[in-house]
Amino acid sequence: MDPKKSNVISIFYIFKFLDGSSRHFDILLDPKTMDCIPPEGPYPDWTLSSFHKCAICTYESEHCPVALNISRVVEGFEGLSPSDSTHVQIISKNRDYSKSTTLQEGLTALMGLCMAASPCPVLGKLKPLVRYHLPFASLNENVFRVSSMYLLVQFFLARRGAEADWKMKGLAKIYEDIQKVNAGMSERLRLAASKDASLSAIANLDHTASLVPFVVNETLDEIEASLSSYLEE
Repeated sequence: MDPKKSNVISIFYIFKFLDGSSRHFDILLDPKTMDCIPPEGPYPDWTLSSFHKCAICTYESEHCPVALNISRVVEGFEGLSPSDSTHVQIISKNRDYSKSTTLQEGLTALMGLCMAASPCPVLGKLKPLVRYHLPFASLNENVFRVSSMYLLVQFFLARRGAEADWKMKGLAKIYEDIQKVNAGMSERLRLAASKDASLSAIANLDHTASLVPFVVNETLDEIEASLSSYLEE
């Protein structure tokens, strides 16, 4: 797909560092599939599907689509520390975001977007959130967004006559599988001798994924209280 000839969705990340240097990443998304349009090759060997393929992977392709999506990001931050201070600006069609933070937090937002925006059958479960990308979201905000997305899916399933999971039992399984992909990607980068910043970002994503199933009930109790105007008899 030629981004100049199509209505692609663009999310622009700019990292500015204290020494005056910067990194720029234009994330291009197919408006129909919400897949990230991968950078042009050649690609590093660690992006090959055969290079430490995730144990849970069922996707057949020469290159891992998740690895392709993050390859330019990983190479762009090689040699930088996750604790480096940076100012991150995110520019999208409808709004901009910015935050002075650590490289780890900025990379977590960027890599989370790139990883979810892929045809990976596991991470693809989060793809509906790609269209409504919210960088630097708190754990509670993530729970709200994921739970809302999951329940909306159940609504559409029920409308089609399928069985709906209104108790959200399947949400824990989704995050269990996501943790397996995060572990596989971490190992892939370790074997590729990648530097700390990218590994720390994936570790941060994995930490959030591990917490979501455990805080869902607590967070939903808080959300329920905030919806009292809808729940009063």
